[in-house]
Amino acid sequence: MNLRSKLILYFAIIHLIFAVISYFLFSENPYWLFAIEVFFLISLGTGITLIRSIFKPFQMIDAGTELIKERDFTSKFRISGSEGIDRLVDTYNQMIDQLREERLKLQEKNYFIEKVLDASPSAVITFDFDDRIHSINPAGEKILDLNQFEIIGKKLSEIDRQYARGLESLEIGDSKVIQVNGNRKLKCWKAEFLDKGFKRSFILLEELTEELRQTEKNAYEKLIRIMAHEVNNSIGAANSLLHSCMNYKNQLREEDRGDFERALNVVISRTDHLNNFMKSFADVIRLPNPDRTPADVYELLDNTVQLMRTQIKEKNITIDWDISMKLGLINLDKSQMEQVFVNLIKNSVEAIKKDGKITLRTGIINNIRFAEIEDNGTGIPPEVME
Repeated sequence: MNLRSKLILYFAIIHLIFAVISYFLFSENPYWLFAIEVFFLISLGTGITLIRSIFKPFQMIDAGTELIKERDFTSKFRISGSEGIDRLVDTYNQMIDQLREERLKLQEKNYFIEKVLDASPSAVITFDFDDRIHSINPAGEKILDLNQFEIIGKKLSEIDRQYARGLESLEIGDSKVIQVNGNRKLKCWKAEFLDKGFKRSFILLEELTEELRQTEKNAYEKLIRIMAHEVNNSIGAANSLLHSCMNYKNQLREEDRGDFERALNVVISRTDHLNNFMKSFADVIRLPNPDRTPADVYELLDNTVQLMRTQIKEKNITIDWDISMKLGLINLDKSQMEQVFVNLIKNSVEAIKKDGKITLRTGIINNIRFAEIEDNGTGIPPEVME
């Protein structure tokens, strides 16, 4: 029996006793007896009403406590019209609003952290209060080659992996590099965070293998760019001279002519092979940044034609110069531009089977200086055009 029920019972017993006494005292005077009994009933009703009013705030506190226990932060009390109770209602409703907002913020933060951990390329392992693995993100499963369902609830010492010993030896604030699954290297860092007022630890692991690989790749790319640049320029000039030397074979004695031609063909074949070999590397990397110096485009085109005059003469190709205006000196990378012209004229020569024409055109349109190489070769077949 709660306190309110006890008070109501107490008031009822007191009024009943007084009613019995009044009956014996005023039994001979029915009017007085009736008046007193009515007074007792009114007094009893008023007392019960007052008790309910007094205990109403306690009822609200009990109801609010149950709602908070059930984590129901959406229910609120209505204003009753009583000044004292309404102050209590207003305070409770404000507290519920704050709790609801705090819970919403906490849920949003947790959701954000979960998404960040899921998308993070770094591995994150969290531990509970007993240093057992509480969670591991997808990157951690991939990097460490582990399944979360196999390790959740275990200590690092219980994991059958060589690197687990290194992770276990980490102290708070320590950082070290460990090796996993062959040559893969991970940078590990251990720290703490607060959960419900108590400290928990976590380990962050970052992949270093990819960074090292990228550094090595950049170094190789730079080396290949330099080698391909120099080799291609040298081989282009050397092959042109070799083809020119081939024109002198008829001036040799007949018994020496075969050896001379075979030797030159072998050298040309090997230089072509070297050129293709270097090209296979150079094609997959970017060109170096241009080293611009003043140069004459007409001179570059003329040098390129001279370089390939043997192939041009063999196919009976005519070079037609259409120079509408001298371009003068232009800031450009001479070596790279030479390679561009060599490739374009070489493509034109290959597209012309016999007796063709290559037109070299320069000029200025809308204040833009241009160089154009045009041929009347076969062009790109329709089946290859796409």
